[in-house]
This record gives sequence, structure tokens and C-alpha cells, in this order.
Amino acid sequence: MIFQPIASGSSGNLYLVKDGDRQLAIECGMQFKKIQQQLKYRLTKLDGVLVSHCHSDHARSLRKILGAGVDVYALDYTFESLELIGRHNAHTVKAMKAFTVKEYWRVLPFDLIHDVPALGFLIESDGDKLLYVTDTAYVKNRFQGLTMIAIEANYSEPILRESDESAERKMRSLRYHMSIEWVLGFLAANDLSSVREIHLLHLSDAHSDEAMFKRVVEEATGKPVYVAKR
Repeated sequence: MIFQPIASGSSGNLYLVKDGDRQLAIECGMQFKKIQQQLKYRLTKLDGVLVSHCHSDHARSLRKILGAGVDVYALDYTFESLELIGRHNAHTVKAMKAFTVKEYWRVLPFDLIHDVPALGFLIESDGDKLLYVTDTAYVKNRFQGLTMIAIEANYSEPILRESDESAERKMRSLRYHMSIEWVLGFLAANDLSSVREIHLLHLSDAHSDEAMFKRVVEEATGKPVYVAKR
């Protein structure tokens, strides 16, 4: 399995998960034309798209993705809020109810802590287990046997506290996004023995330090760490 970040951050999110000729997308928060370009205008080659929540940086092109005939898996709330309930290829999923995509990808959704209902995903195929987590204050679950981790590291608490941003926006980050400090705690609480690589996602332009985040996670885990492009 290969995890390929295409875009990560408040301007749009798109990630590809590849296993041989099979391909799954996570999020569709880029402009539809850009998604088409990234996929070389072969959207129907996707086995499906997983969408974590309804915010535009994660679901901007959801309507057009459905219109192109691609199967999309998301919460009922996500489809309802975007007025997309009833589409034949809009598949409603629930936290802690595993499902399969094209009889190949096994996916376990789980609840996240955000200002709208949101999901993380545990994705399995051919012996690999990818954990995908973004837009959450923390993760309640613990996991065994992971081989890859893709996780939000939105801000550093000291950098956020010292910034000139309004108290309201600082509080929103604290309540609904994951700090690098929380990431380190989460990683320490999980079994990383089989993990091959860790991807840091959704770094804030103003409140993160890419080089520092990469270094501290590598030092804490002994694993290769990659920072997704914003």
C-alpha cells in the first residue's frame, strides 16, 4: 500500500491510497478540475472516495464526484448538509461499522472530535493497515498492527499561544484540531512496532514548524516521517 498526499490544508485536501492497480481517494476538497488532472481524467478508475466531513476543504467537489459516477462513502450528516441524500452512489457509513469498497478495501470509520460530525478511517488491504486522522482535537481509539499513519499535526501549542491571532480563532484550533503535542501523546499510546512510515497532515501556515514537527516525531518514534504539502 502507498499513501500519496496530493493536497493538505485549509485550501483543500486530497489523498490517494494505492495498492497495485487499485486506487482509493480520501477527501475531495480540491477544485474538481484539479482532481481530474491529478487522476489523469480517469476518475472511474477510483474504487471509491472516503470523505471525513462536510467542510469545503474536504468535500468541495463531492457533488461533481458523485455526478461522475464514483462511489462516495461518508456520514449521513455530510450528504444531508450538502443536499446530496438519495444519490445511488452516495453510501452512508457509521462510526465503528466496518465496510468494504469494491470487495477489496476494508474500512473501519471511527468518530473524531470536530465542530461537525467527522470520521477517521482505518483502511486495510493486502496485509497493510493505514490509519487516517485529520480535523480533530484528539483520538479516543487505540490501534494495533498499524503499518502506516497519516495524522493531522495542525499547530504547536507554544506557537499558537504566542501568535497574534484572535482568542476566538485560537480557541477553535484548541477545540477542533490536533496539536503536535497531542500527536506525540497519541503515538506513544499506540503500537508502532509494525509502522513503516508516518505522514503529518494539515499543518497550519501560521502555527506550525514543519522541520521541528518532522524532527520531534522521528526522534520519538524512530520511524520515517513525511510532511504533506499544503
